Amino acid sequence: MPLTMTDVDRFEAARPRLEAIAYRMLGSSAEAEDLVQETYLRWQAADVERIEVPEAWLTKVLTNLCLNQLTSARARRETYVGQWLPEPLLEGDPMLGPADTAEQRESVSYAVLTLMERLSPNERAVYVLKEAFAYGHREIAEILDVSEAASQQTFSRAKKHIAEGKARTEISEAAAKRIVEEFLAAATSGETEPLVKLLTSDAIAVGDGGGKIPAKATPFEGAIAVAKFLRGMFKPAESKRRMLGGGTPEVYATTANGSPALVIVVDGRVFGVMCLERSDEGIVAVRSQVNPDKLQRATELWATADRGEPLFLADW
Repeated sequence: MPLTMTDVDRFEAARPRLEAIAYRMLGSSAEAEDLVQETYLRWQAADVERIEVPEAWLTKVLTNLCLNQLTSARARRETYVGQWLPEPLLEGDPMLGPADTAEQRESVSYAVLTLMERLSPNERAVYVLKEAFAYGHREIAEILDVSEAASQQTFSRAKKHIAEGKARTEISEAAAKRIVEEFLAAATSGETEPLVKLLTSDAIAVGDGGGKIPAKATPFEGAIAVAKFLRGMFKPAESKRRMLGGGTPEVYATTANGSPALVIVVDGRVFGVMCLERSDEGIVAVRSQVNPDKLQRATELWATADRGEPLFLADW
């Protein structure tokens, strides 16, 4: 039977939550949108009148689609050029999903999305459903067709893996802006010492260019190596001007996935997003997304809001 308007409206009401689940599981807005649309097609083909709890049915269908996608994504990432990083979502993006609790905010942070790459598909699904969307283990067990005990054990393993690599300290939006301003001042000073003072001794810097924008294949490690890399990144160079097409880069302070971030904009297009992971001791990681395929949504969102004046106009 064709869907009624009530059935369509019910799906559309669930769409934002489904997109937020899919994004957390996949780290890609485009893939999240595709799988939510596939979920709609399955909803359209189902005998909706026999579905007792539509929200649970939709979540189960979407989660299993994401699990299949994650399995194939692992094979694709083995041939990915350079480092793979999640797609950053800028402040105000509805796909970030719920942010009422510390657990929800943390589950979509750039640091945790990166750490979730260590998890198996099932671990990732359980972690996202439990930590970000407060599903109980009985509900998760029904979604994944496992026992409640297995869901609990999987969540415990996932949370342990995340905790082992996590160094993030939750900060306010105002504090995030101050961190970015301080970082940018140090990065553009032309010296390494101001940057070294902001970084932890074991800090890393990693970038994702997807083979389309130059990015080092292995991370820089240690405060001095990271500081030298960042100092060089903000120095003028003819190669940078050519890569940017001759436009003048504007650097803004914002948040991405709730973390302090620099956004580099060239002629209205988001060219790069640099996310700063911070602990009580300082900045522990600088993760830069410059793959243009992963910045299309950021560019679209950037065009819809007044971001104020840039902090810095780069003479690259």
